[in-house]
Amino acid sequence: MSPPRVVIVGAGLAGYHAASALSRRMRGRAEVVLVNPTGFTLYLPLLLDVAAGKLDPSRVTVPLARALPDVRVVLGTVDRIDTGSRRVHYVDADQAAGLLAYDRLIVTVGGVTKVRPVSAVSAHSFGFHDIAEALHLRDHIERQLYLAATSDNPTERAARRTFVVLGAGHTGTELAAAGQLMSREIARGHPWLREQPIRWILAEPAERLLPDMHPRLSETATRVLRRRGVDVRTRTSVGQVTSGGLRLSDGEFVPTRTIVWSFGVRPDPLINGLRLAVEQGRIRVDEYLSVPGHPEIYVCGDAAAVPDLTRPGKITPMSGRHAVRQGRLAGRNVAASLGSGRREPYRHGNRGATVDLGGWQAAADPLGIPFSGIAAKAATRACRLFTVPANRMAIVNDWLADALLPGRRTPRHRAPVSMTPLNLTQEKR
Repeated sequence: MSPPRVVIVGAGLAGYHAASALSRRMRGRAEVVLVNPTGFTLYLPLLLDVAAGKLDPSRVTVPLARALPDVRVVLGTVDRIDTGSRRVHYVDADQAAGLLAYDRLIVTVGGVTKVRPVSAVSAHSFGFHDIAEALHLRDHIERQLYLAATSDNPTERAARRTFVVLGAGHTGTELAAAGQLMSREIARGHPWLREQPIRWILAEPAERLLPDMHPRLSETATRVLRRRGVDVRTRTSVGQVTSGGLRLSDGEFVPTRTIVWSFGVRPDPLINGLRLAVEQGRIRVDEYLSVPGHPEIYVCGDAAAVPDLTRPGKITPMSGRHAVRQGRLAGRNVAASLGSGRREPYRHGNRGATVDLGGWQAAADPLGIPFSGIAAKAATRACRLFTVPANRMAIVNDWLADALLPGRRTPRHRAPVSMTPLNLTQEKR
C-alpha cells in the first residue's frame, strides 16, 4: 500500500512551517506534497530591509527543496479544489494542467494585498506583499524624488515629494518609518532636494497607530515618527482618489504620486470556490484547525477563521505570528490524524510584539514589558533572525555592512553642476 498523501497548498509562512512540522513528525510515513507558484518561500518580516537597501533580496527567500528535503515541491498555481473527490487542480509553470489526489489537505493560500482597483491611479498605487512590490516601490520613490529635483513646476514638485501610506498596522507603520528615512537618504544625493521638504503622511482609521498592539508601542511609534516629521493622522481614512492625489476623510486633498495601501490583506480568491463555510471572508475551522464536516481538510494562516480561545467569540487576526504558530500546529495535527502524536487546540499566549521604526529605533514588549530605543532594536532583530528559516549568517553580514557603511546600496542621482532644473525642462521640450 502506498503511504497517505498530504497536499499543502501555498508556501507562505503557514505553509512552510506546516510542511516542516509534518515532514519531521512523519519521517517518510506519508508523502508530503507542497504546491506553490515559486520554488521558494518569502520571509515577509524582513521585506522592508530589502526595500530600504539593507538586505540583498536573496536573503529573504528560502529555497523550498533545500529547506524541506523530505517534501515534494510542485511548482504550480492551484485554481480549483474538488473537496468531494479530494482532488487539487493546478496549472504548472508551463501552463499545463495538473492534478493531485490527497488523503489530507492543508490550505495555506494566505492573503493578497488590499489595493483598491482605481484605474485612474493604478500607476501611483502600491501594495507591499512580495519582493517585486518592495523593489518597485523603492525604485518609484527614487524616481519621484529625481523628477521633483528636475521639475520647474512647484505643484508637481510638491506632489512628487509627498508619499502617503494608508493603514498604520504593523506593516504600514514600519513602511512609513523606513520610507521616510530612505527618502531622506536619497535626497542627500540630490543637490536640489537637500533643502526641500519631503512629506510623509501615515493615515489610520483607528484611534491610534498599531491598534492591535500594546498602547505603549503605539505611543512610542507615534512619538518617534512625529519627531522625524512624519504626518501621523489617526481616525483618518481615504475618501476620494483621483489621478492627481487623494482626499482624506478629514477633508484635505493631498496632491501626490505615491499611495501605498497597507490596510492589511484579504483572503485569496481561491477560497470563494471551495464552497466551505466562511467567516469574515476566511474559511471557518475549529480549534484544531480542521474544517467542520471535512476532517481531512485543515486550514491555517490568513485563509482561516480560527477561533481565539483567549477571547471567546472572536477569531485570531491575520498576522505573521499567528501564521507561523498555526502552520506548525496544523502540521502536527495532521500527523496526529495519521497516527503520529496527539492533536492539540490552537491556543496562543501573548508573547509580545516588535516594531522596527528604522535607524536605531524600535519598540518591543516581549513578555509584556514594553521598551524602546536601541535595546528594542536589538530585540527586534534577534526575534526576526531567530524566526527566519535560513540565510541567518548572510543577513547578519548585510546588517553589519549597513551599520558600518550606511547608504552603500542607495544610488546617488547627481545632475551635472552646469544644469539647472529649468534647463533640464527646456531641453525636454
